[in-house]
Amino acid sequence: MGTTFDPWSPEFLADPYPAYAELRARGRVIRYEPTDQWLVPHHADVSALLRDRRLGRTYQHRFSHEEFGRTAPPPEHEPFHTLNDHGMLDLEPPDHTRIRRLVSKAFTPRTVERLREYVHGLADSLVGALVAAGGGDLLADVAEPLPVAVIAELLGIPEADRGPLRPWSADICGMYELNPSPEVAARAVRASVEFSEYLRGLIAARRAEPGDDLISALIAAHDEGDRLTEQEMISTAVLLLNAGHEATVNATTNGWLALFEHPEQLGLLRSDLSLIPTAVEELLRYDTPLQLFERWVLDDIELAGTTIPRGAELALLFASANHDETVFDAPTTLNLTRKDNPHISFSAGTHYCIGAALARLELGASMEALLTLAPSLTLATEPTRKPGFVMRGLEELKVTVGGDGVRGC
Repeated sequence: MGTTFDPWSPEFLADPYPAYAELRARGRVIRYEPTDQWLVPHHADVSALLRDRRLGRTYQHRFSHEEFGRTAPPPEHEPFHTLNDHGMLDLEPPDHTRIRRLVSKAFTPRTVERLREYVHGLADSLVGALVAAGGGDLLADVAEPLPVAVIAELLGIPEADRGPLRPWSADICGMYELNPSPEVAARAVRASVEFSEYLRGLIAARRAEPGDDLISALIAAHDEGDRLTEQEMISTAVLLLNAGHEATVNATTNGWLALFEHPEQLGLLRSDLSLIPTAVEELLRYDTPLQLFERWVLDDIELAGTTIPRGAELALLFASANHDETVFDAPTTLNLTRKDNPHISFSAGTHYCIGAALARLELGASMEALLTLAPSLTLATEPTRKPGFVMRGLEELKVTVGGDGVRGC
């Protein structure tokens, strides 16, 4: 292909941003045979295409698999697709509009604001335990338990039931990688069945005895007699957990690794906590947790003189768009004071992340707790990247508190 873009290469996964720069220099749309996709690397194109109604996350509202020139998923994958295909992320209007409207009635800014005290208290508790231990794995000890607990609290999942949530989510999200293996697919199917069965029981319990939680609010949500089906409620709850914590975990660990790699920026942040809001946005831009978002071409489109036919799939490269030189001044530089920062880490258009406000709250809370309670936090060992490309994150992030680390200030 004449570029270093290779989503299965350890070298690429370690630092994909030079390859993205090569793609942007090469053109606005590039055919990539290994994944049978068209790569779109520029910010203006990605932003516009996210709003283009000739594209869709699904095509099944207009075409059968055969009509669209695609092969139907294997029957054994059906539990995953039933779960996935009834969630907002993989629906298009009018179903997407109806479900998002109903979910928005339950998942309001006031709902998020009510969680503020809980989120900050939990962040302080988790970081406090990390400090008391003299360090540990920032991913397992802080980044992961915080959003899982918050989403579980929001949904009304009892503490005793929360253990399987993270494994279920991780297994389901494996299907969003490029060309998942049969083993990954089998784990996703199993997790889909188990998680759906659990939520079906929880929904039944909340129907009998409503509580002050999102599951109860989803049951009650209606609009001119329209309500969510049970499957739509299940798919919504799973989507909120998966999207609501996978990206937040990765954003936290990617962000702290970037801070350790830029001690002058970390020092600036430690000296001025008012920078936390702009720091959160810059870290989301600098090392994007969701590297791409896919769209099906529902009607022929033309991009930069290239006709892309109906039935093709576009890979909208969020991470490349977030480093576009025509939009961001010195995009390869981490600048926590960056004010003009139109990153698209939360997507755009119809599918803009409904949980963006909650994610920002969680990221800000954990950052504030770590900066104030662990001011001498340092990196203990060089971390290892997860092998996946689409969801960019770390296997672990070992840190020390007050000791000699390999990086930090």
